[in-house]
Amino acid sequence: MHASINKLWNAFLTEHSQNTESTAQPPAWYFCDNEADANICANLVLEGKKRATATSLWYFEQNQEPLPKVGDLDIVTDWNGVAQCIIRTTAVNLVAYKDITQRHAELEGEGDSSLEWWRDAHWAYYSREMAPKGQIPTEDMLIAFQEFECIYP
Repeated sequence: MHASINKLWNAFLTEHSQNTESTAQPPAWYFCDNEADANICANLVLEGKKRATATSLWYFEQNQEPLPKVGDLDIVTDWNGVAQCIIRTTAVNLVAYKDITQRHAELEGEGDSSLEWWRDAHWAYYSREMAPKGQIPTEDMLIAFQEFECIYP
């Protein structure tokens, strides 16, 4: 774990101790599966343009990870694990891939924020994610659409 993660979390606790129910350090992670996209997405969060992410339900099931829930905190890092910010989950909805809308694409804030761009980029991502297990994405697969707000810095 990069030292910046503890540093960011401790700075957050110092500034927000009266408003923080738990002092347990939240998970730290980066977006995407490659350095360029991970760093772009972290910057988009800092700029206020990226306010959501869309993880396949398949991912959570394969990795036996719980779905995010409203109020969860996460530390977003860049590809190298350097802490960038803290986000708080504001909504989580399971949505079939085929039912993702322009609003979803705009909340994610990636590319040109169009639905077409979202569908192309995410289909490619889900395909890469599932390929090692011999799986392929489908139009009916569920996406855990997680909305969040950047709360620190």
